[in-house]
Amino acid sequence: MKTLSTIVAIGKNNEIGYKNDLLWRLPKDLKRFKEITTGHSILMGRKTYESLPKGALPNRKNIILTRDARYIAENCTVYTSLHDMIKEENEDEIFIIGGGEIYKLTLPLSNKLYLTTVEASFENADTFFPAIDFSQWSLISEEHIAANELNKYAHTFCVYIRIK
Repeated sequence: MKTLSTIVAIGKNNEIGYKNDLLWRLPKDLKRFKEITTGHSILMGRKTYESLPKGALPNRKNIILTRDARYIAENCTVYTSLHDMIKEENEDEIFIIGGGEIYKLTLPLSNKLYLTTVEASFENADTFFPAIDFSQWSLISEEHIAANELNKYAHTFCVYIRIK
C-alpha cells in the first residue's frame, strides 16, 4: 500500500505562509525537510512550485498538482487529478509538501504526518494548514528545539501515524 506522508511546518494558529512564501526561516527545520524528502517523490501545488527559488527540488521526483492541463514545469511530472497521481506513481511513499489547497485535499488521505510546530503566531499569514483531528493520529516521535542564534523560534518536530 502506498504511503502518503504530509510534511509541514505550522505556527500556533496553523499558519503556513504569506504571499506564497514561508513565514519564518528555521535552518534546522529546512535541514530536516531535506533529509526526510531526499530520494523520494514530493507532491506540491503549482503555487508552491512557483515559489521555489531554483525550481524543482534536487534529488527528488517533483510532482505538481494543478487545475491547468497545459501547465509545464521543467524536471517535474504534472497531474490535474490527485486520483490519477496516486494510481500512476509507483513510489512506496510520496511526500505532500504543500501548499494550503494541496494540504486540504490530501490530509484526509495521508497515512503519516511530519509536523513542525513553530512556537509563535503570525498575524500576517494568509495561508493555513487544515485543522488536525489528533484523535485520528498516534504520536511516534517528538523533539523540542529551543530558539537560538540561527533558529529564531522554538519549535517541535513530531511524527504521527494515522490510526483511524
